[in-house]
Formats: sequence, C-alpha cells, structure tokens
Amino acid sequence: MGLGLWLRTSLLMGFLTGLLMAIGYVIGGQDAAFLMFLFALAINFFSYWYSDKIVLAWYRARIVDESEAPELYAIVRKLAERAGIPTPRIAIIPSETPNAFATGRDPKHAVVAVTQGLLRILDRDELEGVIAHELGHVKNRDILISTIAAALAGAIINLAYWARWIAIFGGFGRDDRDGSNVITAILIAILAPIVAMMIQMAISRSREYLADETGARISGKPWALARALEKIEAAVRYRPMSEGNPATAHMFIVNPFRGMSVAELFSTHPPTEKRIARLRKIAEEMGMYF
Repeated sequence: MGLGLWLRTSLLMGFLTGLLMAIGYVIGGQDAAFLMFLFALAINFFSYWYSDKIVLAWYRARIVDESEAPELYAIVRKLAERAGIPTPRIAIIPSETPNAFATGRDPKHAVVAVTQGLLRILDRDELEGVIAHELGHVKNRDILISTIAAALAGAIINLAYWARWIAIFGGFGRDDRDGSNVITAILIAILAPIVAMMIQMAISRSREYLADETGARISGKPWALARALEKIEAAVRYRPMSEGNPATAHMFIVNPFRGMSVAELFSTHPPTEKRIARLRKIAEEMGMYF
C-alpha cells in the first residue's frame, strides 16, 4: 500500500477522533474532551477484538469446513497463497442477495463471508475475482480500519444528537452570557455528523479501490472481478438485502442495501463503472484487454 494512502487514511481517522473530542469539549470542557479521547481508544479496543463476531452474528453467517465447501476452500487457499497470507476461515451467509465481505482483526484471524446468492450467480473465474478482492482487504488490513472508522462515526452522530438538545435547552452548565457557546454547540452538533459520515465514506471508497487493485493482481483476472461487480450491482438493484445493519454496508464488495445509486460523496462505495474503468487500466498494464 502506498505511503500516500496510509497518510490520508491516518489523517482522516485522526480527524474523526478530533471531532469526537470537539463535541465533548463543547458539552463539558477539557475534562469531557479527554473523556472522549479515552472513549475513542475504547472503541478502537472493542472493534479490534469483537467486531468480527458481531458482524457475523448480524448476518447469521455460519463458518463452514472444507468438507462442506471444497471448491470454495480450494479457491480461497490458492489465492491466499498467492497473496502471501494465511488461509482465512470461510462463512456462508443465508441470503439470496449476491455479496461478500471479509472481517477479522488481522490476516491470522480473518474470515471471508459469501452469500448463497453469490455462489449461485458467479462462475468460477468471477468467484475468484471476488474472493481475491476480499483477500486484498485482508492483506491491506482494511477491515480493522473501516470498522473503527464506522464505530467512531457512529459515536459522533449519536453524541452530536444529544449535544444538540443539550445546547437548545442550555444544559452545558458554563457561563455564557452572549450565547456564543450555545450557537457553537448547535453548529457542531449539526455539522459534525455530516462531516463524520463524509470522512467514513471517503475512507471506505479509497479502501475499495485499493482492494480492487490488490485483488486483480492476486487473481490475475481483473476482467473477472469487473464482470462479477456488474452482476452483483445488477442483482442488488433488483433485490437489495432486507436483513442486516446498514452501518456495515461499507464492508461488502457492493453496498447491499440500496436499489439505486446515491450521490458519490455520500456513498460507501465508488461507482461501479469507475471501479470497472480502473480495472480496465490494470488489465492493460498486465497485457490484458476486456
């Protein structure tokens, strides 16, 4: 992964933490700001150890052994060897909406989860493209970064909601004769959730592009991933996922909860056509055309 992307991601994560501390400062001064910093550390700790178990439970994903899914295990093992990472565990999600995600705190504890619908509609090459994409997330440690970003953004949104009402009813308990503190609090409470969502989604989009590139090079079949993305996107438009938590949309290879495209700035994923265009360029670099 390039230094520039690491730096950008680190700055965005730092900004999310700063937003959380700013809301705390407005609510209760320096002590509350420090408390929010500790809270951010707690979110990081909790996300590191437990986020994979929670997200698998949300989607009723069942870990399967090799005897239950021999072909899928063969694909994952082959591509994991190419990626230079341990072979992750595999989970099947009981959903007909085709999709996939990876979770786990590091490559040694990773899980690749695929839906039953994905296994039905993709051929072997396309499935390899999707699995390679998810292994790209594992290799680049995107899972932990995206999970922490989502948790921080969620905390900011909830805290800002309460800060807005506290400000409206003057409950900050600090001397503020001209009302500037209340105005500042209301502005932060309104703007912070919007900024937090934009930052979280920017992180998510950048990691998707990177996983596409990493996965294309792992599988050696960028065209297969492009074809799989087209199929998944079309299927999601026809049948969005009805169960699960929209806060986890960023984890999937394609947002499973929407039936139509949304403004790019507020999207968890880059537009599929842009992803395919990038995959075409990667294919050309590899001497392939599609």
